[in-house]
Amino acid sequence: MTKHYGVIVVGAGSMGMAAGYYLADQGINTLMIDAFDPPHANGSHSGDTRLIRHACGEGFSYVPLALRAQELWDDLQKKTNERIFSNTGVVTFGPSESLFVQTAINGGHKYQLNVEALSADEINERWPGITVPPNQVGCYEPEAGILFSENCIRTFKRLALEKGAELKTNSPVMDIDIFENFVKVHTNTESFTSDKLIIAGGAWNKKILDDLGLKIQIQPSRQTIAWFDSDDILYKSDGFPGFFADISTGVYYGFPSIDGTGLKIGRYDNGDAIDPSYYNNEFGSYEKDKKDISNFLGEYMKQANGDINIGKTCMFTNTPDENFIIDTHPHHNHVAIAAGFSGHGYKFSSAVGEALSELVTLGETKQDISSFKVTRPSLQPENKNETYFKARGK
Repeated sequence: MTKHYGVIVVGAGSMGMAAGYYLADQGINTLMIDAFDPPHANGSHSGDTRLIRHACGEGFSYVPLALRAQELWDDLQKKTNERIFSNTGVVTFGPSESLFVQTAINGGHKYQLNVEALSADEINERWPGITVPPNQVGCYEPEAGILFSENCIRTFKRLALEKGAELKTNSPVMDIDIFENFVKVHTNTESFTSDKLIIAGGAWNKKILDDLGLKIQIQPSRQTIAWFDSDDILYKSDGFPGFFADISTGVYYGFPSIDGTGLKIGRYDNGDAIDPSYYNNEFGSYEKDKKDISNFLGEYMKQANGDINIGKTCMFTNTPDENFIIDTHPHHNHVAIAAGFSGHGYKFSSAVGEALSELVTLGETKQDISSFKVTRPSLQPENKNETYFKARGK
């Protein structure tokens, strides 16, 4: 006999695990299904840490979502002894004409956030480990910082299971049937039914949505991160912030040295389009894995440009406009979708999980997700923009 649930969540990674917890916390009979055993290295949450910024250079519409996410992360911290958030602050910098930097500063003013605009000299003086050229500017958010991404997922997982949710691991979803009032989900070994469905399959969302007849533009890409041997006097986490740099050669982000592990850095905009089931996940397989980030450190953070302590790969799933997809299926309002988080989504995953739980229980969410419609023109196949993806290295 097929077991029936109130909600099935396909993909128990960043967004899916959070959604599973918020559903279970309401007493809803919830099943989460994942192709692996989260947290794991086959998604977008691996690599220990993620930045959380509130004055989002990606656009004003992200600020309320970031603030709600921070409230939920702070609440999650109260429920565990694991580190969820570290208030290191985050500095963002780039040329004075950088739209990203100016949007972050202007968004801070619009929402009355604690954001300090800084000149290059002020950045260099405050953090001697950074050398910013005189034609650049930045801003600093002292209340921003670092999320310990794998700890976050472990905590959501533990709490969801304690609240009665079920989790099927190492169970890839093979097929989904959507009916008028319920859905049926088939794994490689079992089938389940539910009243509602959340699709949060990360890099596998493209295949899942294609199979459901929802042809939209989302593209997984291979990304790399590395921890460099660095001067802990300059770069340790009790004095050095997280950082985001939007410069002419690329977009970079990084983290202070935590517990002596070295400065961590990645490039945001230079990934290669991949099939998530078949890609080279070995760091160092391509010359640019090290070269791009080492070149950045050699110019901006010379005392952090040592040997690589460890390098890893992860995946982004990009939309053409780099905005998220948080919506219900256009033809099935009992199916919610979370996709296309384009490398800057993790910090929002607590709030996205809450929003998904509201979409399938209430039919709407208190969050403003109007910018994240699955039906927006930029996602549609007839507006395919191969030049954009090529230009962005995706």
